[in-house]
Amino acid sequence: MKSQSIDVAFPACLTVFLVLTMMPFSYSREPKLKEVFKDRFLIGVALNENQIFEKDTKALKILQEHFNSITPENVMKWEPIHPKPDQYHFGPADQFVALGEKNHMFIVGHTLVWHAQTPAWVFQDESGNPVDRETLLSRMREHIFTVVGRYKGRVHGWDVVNEAIDDDGQLRKSKWLKIIGEDYIEKAFEYAHEADPDAELYYNDYSLYHPAKREGVIRLIQSLQSKGIRVDGIGEQGHWGMDYPEKLEDLEQSIIAFSELGVKVMITELDVSVLPFPDEKKGADVGLKFEFKKEMNPYPKALPDSMQKKLADRYSEFFKIFLKHKDKISRVTIWGIQDGQSWLNDWPIPGRTNYPLLFDRQYQPKPAFKAVVKTGKKYGK
Repeated sequence: MKSQSIDVAFPACLTVFLVLTMMPFSYSREPKLKEVFKDRFLIGVALNENQIFEKDTKALKILQEHFNSITPENVMKWEPIHPKPDQYHFGPADQFVALGEKNHMFIVGHTLVWHAQTPAWVFQDESGNPVDRETLLSRMREHIFTVVGRYKGRVHGWDVVNEAIDDDGQLRKSKWLKIIGEDYIEKAFEYAHEADPDAELYYNDYSLYHPAKREGVIRLIQSLQSKGIRVDGIGEQGHWGMDYPEKLEDLEQSIIAFSELGVKVMITELDVSVLPFPDEKKGADVGLKFEFKKEMNPYPKALPDSMQKKLADRYSEFFKIFLKHKDKISRVTIWGIQDGQSWLNDWPIPGRTNYPLLFDRQYQPKPAFKAVVKTGKKYGK
């Protein structure tokens, strides 16, 4: 009888084992971010090209489990999607939109008009001289109508203009401004609305907790509104650190002030750097670059538990503010799935090792993830 019971039980145990080991890897034991913040705001994430083409299968599982909105890190910027006057490279962008549709996500296009990652030819004639206003306006219109028009009814919102205001609140002295004039922003929003009247249209920028920059953006949006130009939302880039914003009240005030303009407020590009910033002027200008120094890369191998705790506390502080103003915020987008893909590993000092996201390089949830979930459950009711 004893041997018979063993013979009967063993195949059953083996069957359970095989079923468990053959099941796809899942993060289902962790609370799902999109469910924790359901009915408060969307939880989005930025995807790189590997993830868009579903080659990064671990990232894909995290995406499907935790997020309900996606933004492309790079594939829809002018340089990769429209590298030459007569050439568009739509493959990655097409795949990005298809991935979002397949997973029933809110799809954000990023970005149409920006001073960075725009090819030199856009601003030059065949001899390399600056083009005139009408030529550049024509190129802007053609680009926007082609890109937005291709995804009409499929991309739900567009970052139409990115980072057009300097820290002092004045318009950035970009080539767009120098060649076209101040109304280039107005024209960009007009063209985007014409190309897809149903898509939401956003202005997106960093360091908007600084009072001077905040006021500059407020003046910009009020000016557009006074001319009947439709702006649906302001994206407040969350490229923040352990010690900036210095005063969380400034961040909170920006959310309130933008909401009072009658537009949606979104926290976009959220990541929290744990590394020292090499300059007093903290921000997210991609043009910044500093020399590598060992002391500026304090955690080359791993993030100590003490810093994991501080990062978790910092994320919790931010999400408490988001939840306090959940009636004003429509979306919070994390700028990457796992630490290894973050742009902060190479900016503003190339070659550093940073840990700014909610999942580590092994695709495991960090204490920061758990802190966000805990905060969502405690303060979000």
